[in-house]
Amino acid sequence: MSINKEYFAHETAVIDEGCSIGKGTKIWHFSHIMKDSVIGENCNIGQNVVVSPQVVLGKNCKIQNNVSVYTGVLCEDDVFMGPSMVFTNVINPRSSVNRKSEYMKTIVKKGATFGANCTIVCGITIGEYAFIGAGAVITKDVKPYALVVGNPGKQIGWMSRYGQRLQFDDNNIALCPESGEKYILENENVRLIK
Repeated sequence: MSINKEYFAHETAVIDEGCSIGKGTKIWHFSHIMKDSVIGENCNIGQNVVVSPQVVLGKNCKIQNNVSVYTGVLCEDDVFMGPSMVFTNVINPRSSVNRKSEYMKTIVKKGATFGANCTIVCGITIGEYAFIGAGAVITKDVKPYALVVGNPGKQIGWMSRYGQRLQFDDNNIALCPESGEKYILENENVRLIK
């Protein structure tokens, strides 16, 4: 175990040897952080969470209760994972067939949000600040700032970095109603205008 008194782990949490856990991180009741996983600074790992071997979480990630983050997942900074959401890592699992050598990578870019009970099928990329609705099933890449809901997941709009729905004018410009930040929609993609 990576002994680092700069993070908090509840006494019921299980932290395997070979983990790296950043300063200021909190790991709550009955969670299991498995070997060779990397958790950044100031993360919050809720109750009954599994972080599998070789998972990488950036800084300030929030994982709510009952979430499974399986081998192959890489999350950049500021990712929010809602209650009971799950990542997968094998495209065609069978109990009687060992497919550990076939784990697929799932990349989650900075600031993405996953609603409660959503499922992320492996081998895709979730763009920065994408917003996945509760219960959605995501089977393909998601663009930055996209709002995706349903099963299968379908893009229905765009979200700001503050998690506010963006409404574009005739010039394809939108203002975040919370922050006032300006966004542009061009070539079916959204970007922040700095």
